[in-house]
Amino acid sequence: MKRSEINKALKELEAMCEKHQFMLPPFCGFTPEQWQTLGHEYDEVRECMLGWDITDYGLGKFDEVGFSLITIRNGNRLMPDKYPKVYAEKILFLKEGQYALNHFHWYKTEDIINRGGGNILIRVYNALPDEEIDYESDVTVHCDGRTYTVPAGTQVRLTPGESIHITQRLYHDFSVEPGSGDVLLGEVSQCNDDNNDNRFNPPAGRFPAIDEDEPPYRLLCNEYPAVNAD
Repeated sequence: MKRSEINKALKELEAMCEKHQFMLPPFCGFTPEQWQTLGHEYDEVRECMLGWDITDYGLGKFDEVGFSLITIRNGNRLMPDKYPKVYAEKILFLKEGQYALNHFHWYKTEDIINRGGGNILIRVYNALPDEEIDYESDVTVHCDGRTYTVPAGTQVRLTPGESIHITQRLYHDFSVEPGSGDVLLGEVSQCNDDNNDNRFNPPAGRFPAIDEDEPPYRLLCNEYPAVNAD
């Protein structure tokens, strides 16, 4: 992705959060220049990959396949003594026309919540023992205290305020219901590990390669500089 595309996406997410009065933590406002001056007191942000995030899955079609998000809190499964949190929270932004690729998590369970805007459609499939998609068996769905069964490949529709619980090894993708408008999503989950806990089907990347056509507006969660030894 071009850095200009990333900057535009981050500003759109920032505006969406403001529109729906979702207040962001202070570290989301740090500039790239400020990050060069910050010490070990912000190691949790660096090592738990908190902050701004963009994915186009390496496909270069962000307005069609991809979305923007912020990890607000998280633990670190590789450093549990230092970061004992067993939970994570994110805010996600999907514009109408964008699509989040089909995937499951081996470790993480999560709730996806429609925090405001349009309606989100979440398609669900079970996984077969070999981790391929089960296109045949019915899927048990958990939505806001209601448990029910739907056919494989059903798109569960979430209006603002509604949520779905995603279990381990449950394939899911999501997109905005056409005509309903951009959507702000929340995610509450076990610890998040985007480097090791996403099983995309078909396989895909997670973080974009960046063409630096302008300076960054904010650093992404995988771009923080190391603490200056001086």
